[in-house]
Amino acid sequence: MRGIPRGLATERLSWEKGSTPIRAAAHDRHRSSPSTLALDTIESTLPGRRSTGRDSFSDESDYSGPLAMGSLDISSKNLDFSSVPVSPRVSSASQSSRDLEAEMRRLKLELRQTMEMYSTACKEALNAKKKAKELNQWKIEEAQRFEEARMAEETALAIAEMEKAKCRAAIEAAEKAQKLADAEAQRRKQAELKAKREAEEKNRALTALANNDVRYRKYTIEEIEEATDKFSEAMKIGEGGYGPVYRGKLDHTPVAIKVLRPDAAQGKRQFQQEVEVLSSIRHPNMVLLLGACPDYGCLVYEYMHNGSLEDRLLRRGNTPVIPWRKRFKIAAEIATALLFLHQAKPEPLVHRDLKPANILLDRNYVSKISDVGLARLVPPSVADSVTQYHMTSAAGTFCYIDPEYQQTGMLTTKSDIYSFGIMLLQIITARSPMGLTHHVSRAIEKGTLAEMLDPAVTDWPAEAAESFSKLAIQCAELRKKDRPDLGTVIVPELNRLKDLGRKLESNKSYGYAKREGHSHSGSGRTSHTRSNVPRSPPPLSSSSYSNSRISNPSSSQMEDSSIEHEER
Repeated sequence: MRGIPRGLATERLSWEKGSTPIRAAAHDRHRSSPSTLALDTIESTLPGRRSTGRDSFSDESDYSGPLAMGSLDISSKNLDFSSVPVSPRVSSASQSSRDLEAEMRRLKLELRQTMEMYSTACKEALNAKKKAKELNQWKIEEAQRFEEARMAEETALAIAEMEKAKCRAAIEAAEKAQKLADAEAQRRKQAELKAKREAEEKNRALTALANNDVRYRKYTIEEIEEATDKFSEAMKIGEGGYGPVYRGKLDHTPVAIKVLRPDAAQGKRQFQQEVEVLSSIRHPNMVLLLGACPDYGCLVYEYMHNGSLEDRLLRRGNTPVIPWRKRFKIAAEIATALLFLHQAKPEPLVHRDLKPANILLDRNYVSKISDVGLARLVPPSVADSVTQYHMTSAAGTFCYIDPEYQQTGMLTTKSDIYSFGIMLLQIITARSPMGLTHHVSRAIEKGTLAEMLDPAVTDWPAEAAESFSKLAIQCAELRKKDRPDLGTVIVPELNRLKDLGRKLESNKSYGYAKREGHSHSGSGRTSHTRSNVPRSPPPLSSSSYSNSRISNPSSSQMEDSSIEHEER
């Protein structure tokens, strides 16, 4: 080592004193460079280092402390360069070599650091790319989870809305059901109260009947025979489906005595009970039942001097014409009496046989319904057979029967409304009831109602007559639900027409009296006028004494023959 130049030894010492290990790779130097070759030669002579060829650069050793130089002591004490002469040329080359080597080491160090930084940067870039990819994947997954959560939330909201709607519908249905239940309970309560009141009224009526046995005048058969001259044909004034009718006097009062047929009379006890109920009915427009003979089924009524409405409309016995004002008044009176019957307690009374023959007129042409409740005095089977008897014996009676009652047998107060409608049409037309509703309806449609009105009346008010006719047609509807109500529609309208006639009559009272006198004086001419008008035959039989003839039997026979002539 003594032959090593001083400058090289100094450089070597300074390199060994460094604390940072330095790796020198021989293969990193350019083989064609002389300085590189020299540096490789120098490095190859350094102890403790492996070959730094191109294939073993990665296996080079690192040194953390001062490089071990074996037993080489290059301290200033041991170095003796006095005996070795150093050439200036060699010293200059060595200095250049050392500088080059130092520069190379510095460049290697920088390159190594750069490579390490690059490698670190690549690793960090790969890690960053991987993390970015993972972050992107996580973002996609989070977006999917968010979308799923959003869709789940929307589905939950939709389900919640549906449940809310169902809940509201259920609440509304429950409220509606509760209201219906409350209304039903209220109706049931009202029905119970009504039934209770009716039961109490019925009990009071039965109690009154039980406590007071004498509700009517009871006549003996001897009194009846004396009043009718032992049921003389001369005293007979009519024949009805329930039996003959006789005129007589009881207690110095004119009466009409109806004798029920033996097959139509029911038990004595039930007959007495029904007569007690009927005798308690009082109304100014109903024929009063004065008494009865329960043992023989005889009924005693007040006597009506002007006979039946049917006789007066057809002017049997050459009676005067009934003015339209009185006809309107008669219709209103009948409707009022019928409403009274339908509102009877404890149960309504249905007449069942309402027709002009059962409407009687007193001296002042006040109309009264006869045979009220007569259907209650006979068994249902007998009553039906009596009605059937009317249907087969007189076609007129058939036209008064409610079609629904005839088909189903269900009798209601609307059955009387149908009969009343047919009778109203007869009051203004004085025609047969057969097909009368159809003819009047066609006349109203064609505007020829005046041709259907009774020609015996010359001063018919057109508007009032049309209103009267339309009301009658409504009452005669085939279905009972289409017929108007008696209390709210029929009675008010007929009262209005009655008041109209009364007002006109009061305004023209003097002229009306003059026309009445002219009508009486010229009755023959009026009768001649009516004889030229074709008329359908009226009903021949009646269920009351309203068929009675006020004239003598000979005049009655003449009237019957004239009616038969008209029928032919």
